[in-house]
Amino acid sequence: MTIQRRVLLQAGAGLLTGAALLPYGLHQARAAAPFRNDVPPAWYRFRFGEYEATIISDGRLPLGKPEPAFPASPPIEIVSLLRDNFLPPDAATLEQNALVLNTGRQLILFDTGMGESMGADSRMFGPTTGRLLANMRASGIQPEQIDLVVLSHAHSDHCWALVDANGKKNFPNAQVAVSEADLRYWTDDGNKRGPAFMTTFIDGAKKNLSAYRDRMVMVRDGGEVAPGITAISAPGHTVGHTCYSITSAGQTMVYTGDLAHHHVLLLQRPLWEFSFDTDPKQSAQTRSRMLDRLANDKHLVLSYHFPWPGLGHVVRSGSAYEWAAEPMDLTG
Repeated sequence: MTIQRRVLLQAGAGLLTGAALLPYGLHQARAAAPFRNDVPPAWYRFRFGEYEATIISDGRLPLGKPEPAFPASPPIEIVSLLRDNFLPPDAATLEQNALVLNTGRQLILFDTGMGESMGADSRMFGPTTGRLLANMRASGIQPEQIDLVVLSHAHSDHCWALVDANGKKNFPNAQVAVSEADLRYWTDDGNKRGPAFMTTFIDGAKKNLSAYRDRMVMVRDGGEVAPGITAISAPGHTVGHTCYSITSAGQTMVYTGDLAHHHVLLLQRPLWEFSFDTDPKQSAQTRSRMLDRLANDKHLVLSYHFPWPGLGHVVRSGSAYEWAAEPMDLTG
């Protein structure tokens, strides 16, 4: 036996002996791997009729304790509904699911998320929002490619990414579609009254919308915003809040914006009022009427604030409704 072979055999025997001394299932290697503490890009792409749809997350929007968001609702009932649906009773969290629709002729973005246009105020709901542009780029879509931005309404988490912190357009080649009622209301300093957030919301809307004044498209109930995309007036959350029906190759999907913010609380209790509604009672009536329509039509629904990616169906449950999430197709 050569010296080299003898050394190798002895080394092997030593390894076996050492391994035998360790309890079963333990290993000697204990390389410490630090936690990443980062979030992967969030986007989901699927075919819809002849179109290609990409849902892009602007990040989670935490409301915190839910009771202030539903001030006229019994706190004990809020807690019970959340617990019964395996949700934390002391921390309501909303998603932000924007849609990019590729029609083959246009790239159309529905709502923009919080963005960075208003500095510290852009983080009024915490540091987890404002991710739409980064996630859009990660999905392979550049902001410069967007032809049309369609707004459900002019609240901060839906239009504040139209421009950056310096007021420069994030979508330099896009037109912006919004209801005339919302455009007028949210750019009027005379409406800086009532809840404390109104001043900030109006200042933010003015900064973001005014940059596109020369390329505005006024949305009208029942009118086409683009081929296959029809506006559905759904006032109450804001004066001009609008849902959109998207139809292609015999399929229909309804983008509901902020028709209902929470997939449990406002579907199982559709007449509950929400604190950020301009007219809470009108909003509740609109929500009840639209949920009834969605349940009857059985159309696919894309909700801006429902659990990621916000796709599903509204299902009737007695005198109320439930949310049936659409399974995600990850096969490509």
